[in-house]
Amino acid sequence: MEAPVDPRLEAAEIHRRVIAAGGPALLFTNVKGSDFRLVTNLFGTARRAELAFGERPLRLIRRLVELAETLLPPTPAALWDARDVAREAFKVGTRRVPKGPVVDRSTTDVRLDRLPALTCWPEDGGPFITLPLVYTTHPDRRGHNLGMYRMQVYDARTTGMHWQIGKGGGYHYGIAEARGQSLPATVHLGGPPALILAAVAPLPENVPEMLLASLIAGERIPQVHGHGRHPLVATSEFALIGEVPPRVRRPEGPFGDHYGYYSLQHDYPVFQVRQIAHRADAIFPATVVGKPRQEDFFIGDLLQELLSPLFPLVMPAVEKLWSYGETGYHSLAGGIVKQRYAREAMASAFRILGEGQLSLTKFLLLTDRYVDLKDFRATLEHVLARTRPETDLYVLSNLSMDTLDYTGPAVNE
Repeated sequence: MEAPVDPRLEAAEIHRRVIAAGGPALLFTNVKGSDFRLVTNLFGTARRAELAFGERPLRLIRRLVELAETLLPPTPAALWDARDVAREAFKVGTRRVPKGPVVDRSTTDVRLDRLPALTCWPEDGGPFITLPLVYTTHPDRRGHNLGMYRMQVYDARTTGMHWQIGKGGGYHYGIAEARGQSLPATVHLGGPPALILAAVAPLPENVPEMLLASLIAGERIPQVHGHGRHPLVATSEFALIGEVPPRVRRPEGPFGDHYGYYSLQHDYPVFQVRQIAHRADAIFPATVVGKPRQEDFFIGDLLQELLSPLFPLVMPAVEKLWSYGETGYHSLAGGIVKQRYAREAMASAFRILGEGQLSLTKFLLLTDRYVDLKDFRATLEHVLARTRPETDLYVLSNLSMDTLDYTGPAVNE
């Protein structure tokens, strides 16, 4: 799109109308007040999301689960049958490269206000970076975290860092802050789509996201060293390099969020950017958050499909699990569990609600009979037909909450 577009409200409204119509990805080449082009709606249909990530990751994860169930005890024949996975293992991880497009340009003259960060809703606290890939490392030992946490742009060199509860980057920061130390952080924008999927995946705390990203991409992720405290993903569009100082907070929000309401203003840590690197022809990626279905709906459903074979492996009594994107995922989930003894389903419920981001689930429907969980109407009818409220309905208060649970007025849609 060559016509001038304003990153405040206008670009987001165009995006919403296009995604509602199932339209294409959008490339804005003339963004007011910005030095860079802007792309949105990259994953705005189920088909485009599948094209971005491919079928290979799901096939490989299913194969890994199959091996986990059949390879013990190991036998020569079983090990020989697993040679296909051994070949894939050589492609997993990162690799060091001498240079890459992300360092075509590098400067300490940071001008975040020249990035086409979007203001999506009228009452938003300001422009937000909505697809940041935030990379941090543990202050004490080996281990990193790659997460996606929205970042409100305050000025030319400073943003907020929306570390929610239960997030790996927030744990790293908590350790550094307790010592009065800044936490180095590197924020990538763009690059392999596998990075986005890995960053939003609800992995266990000590499982490295870059490992999952390389598994999804089918290759080792190339990294450039020597540009700050962390290696840079060589094929990213941008890298913002800086740190999060201890005991510094600024108000962040409001923000028009997934539930169709504004999450309210709260104090959050601050990211101070010291250096910015980017491609010579860099394109700034963004998405619009709001009442489903938005672009993140298609990423979320694809991620569930990818991880679904793992649920019975890590939670043996859980056969199927599905969270409903129409509710923003955290609000409602359904599961099929084993009921081998009386009330075993309750043990499964507590196991599900104890798994990472699943702890934020507000309503959980469980059955021990087959039902198509993706069909919510069929699932609800199935559960209601077999439920005795006096024995089967449980209300548990004062459980895990985050800022999405403290909402203001509805956004203007």
